[in-house]
Amino acid sequence: MTVIDAHHHVWDLSVRDQDWITGPELAPLRRDFTIKDLEPEARAAGVGRTVLVQTITVPEETPEFLALADEHDLIAGVVGWTDLTRPDVADELARLRELPGGRHLKGIRHQVQGEPDPNWLLRPDVRRGLAAVADAGLVYDLVVLPHQLPACARAAADLPGLTFVLDHLGKPPIASGDLEPWASGLRALAALPNTVGKLSGLVTEADLASWTVEDLRPYADMALEAFGPDRLMYGSDWPVSTLGATYGEILDITRRLIDPHDHTQILATTATRVYGL
Repeated sequence: MTVIDAHHHVWDLSVRDQDWITGPELAPLRRDFTIKDLEPEARAAGVGRTVLVQTITVPEETPEFLALADEHDLIAGVVGWTDLTRPDVADELARLRELPGGRHLKGIRHQVQGEPDPNWLLRPDVRRGLAAVADAGLVYDLVVLPHQLPACARAAADLPGLTFVLDHLGKPPIASGDLEPWASGLRALAALPNTVGKLSGLVTEADLASWTVEDLRPYADMALEAFGPDRLMYGSDWPVSTLGATYGEILDITRRLIDPHDHTQILATTATRVYGL
């Protein structure tokens, strides 16, 4: 089976600063991470295709990522960024698809986790943008915190024609060991058929100094119960995940967290279907 890594990033600090990389805990990330760095690790882990995901909220990044996908066979899809609130968002999505590598555009993402309004997704201008994403045949990746999950569920209910992909399972509070209110928010979102979850970014929500696979298991089990394997996909969250484990270790951990009968579905089939790879 060829594994699909449905969530990773790249950046070159000589091209653009990543201003979110601050403080001593994130210091190991303050260097370049390129697709050429990832390729040998992905091949060694049995990963044959990937989805490159938006990192910073600037319009220049998405065209760069599309061009990168055009140059590297490893990248099968791009989840980019555009301003959902702009009046001509539909035209902008069409423009992006006409760029070199534009066929690789599979979805759009915004750093909703950084929005002070917990109901940002429900704003009329944002909803109009989400509708344009649906009309373009793209999916929408959700990068949110647990308290924002109720708004995610309302947005997904209001837009049944748009597939919402929950990155990092909504960032559960693994370090504290708490399940609520995250679990209730996850179940409410997963109850909607147009939603999908990503088993990604869990290690970095745990205690980086002492985490174990068993610390992650209750959260993975909850996601499996809520979404089922046919609506779950795997993502490495490289290179952020290197704060807690190597690229190969993240994939091994995921295999240990899921039933062997679900490996093909979660490690390949769901991402292929949802992103149209």
